[in-house]
Amino acid sequence: MATTELPGQYLATPASPGGTGVLVLSGSSGRVEVARADLLAAQGVHALTYQWFGGAGQPPGICEYPLELFEPALDLLATTCDRVVLVGVSKSAEAFLLYAAHDPRVDGVVALAPGHVAWANVGPGTDGQIRPQRSSWTWRGVPVPFVPYDDDFTVDTDPPEFRPVYEHSLRAYPDAVQAARIPVEQVFAEVVVVAGEDDRLWPAADSAREIEARRAAYGLPTTVVTHPQAGHRVILPGEPVATGGMQMARGGTEAADRELGERAWPHVLRLLGAG
Repeated sequence: MATTELPGQYLATPASPGGTGVLVLSGSSGRVEVARADLLAAQGVHALTYQWFGGAGQPPGICEYPLELFEPALDLLATTCDRVVLVGVSKSAEAFLLYAAHDPRVDGVVALAPGHVAWANVGPGTDGQIRPQRSSWTWRGVPVPFVPYDDDFTVDTDPPEFRPVYEHSLRAYPDAVQAARIPVEQVFAEVVVVAGEDDRLWPAADSAREIEARRAAYGLPTTVVTHPQAGHRVILPGEPVATGGMQMARGGTEAADRELGERAWPHVLRLLGAG
């Protein structure tokens, strides 16, 4: 199976490997998740991360981003691994839940601070423009239905808190919400969803419960882990606090974000086949 080098590719190889490979990507910060890959590899899995947008020859933002661009990473992991798990956060969690509905090779999804619908673009498209609004995602050249942002809804906090924008947009565009719901009932892999109730970027805990309810109607296994004081960042045991990305209100505290990561960790290990 032919594979190509991925931008900024980093593959963490365990000392005593099992049969699981993990694709772990950042959210809209775009960073390469080296520390998280090392942490997961220490549990006996091959952990692959890379820069998934914004590099040379890549989409400049998360705007009509082709979901099939994740396929080469899965191809690479499949050369040495019997099963593949996706670990995403925020926008990559949104993407992975969509992608897993199309690729039966995915054996599990860990969605940290996810959304339950596909949203409008974050950043520019290939035309360099942020507007008009377009879907964040495409599949085989077709834009995924999305919920737009109400551009008349202003954010006047410093740093900006975007959760009210997302909540308002969910209320303002009910028809778009219905069309844009991620078809998690088509993800036959097990799903672990982790979210802080004090997420100030978007209502991730509400989305987690929406995901669980939609999958429960089809009898599909879903684990939801939440924490009342945690914010948008989920800090897994042993991880440093992530830096970079746009200045914004994320909610939570480092202590609560770490407690959420500790609550989630046994479920993550189980899904990886490491616990």
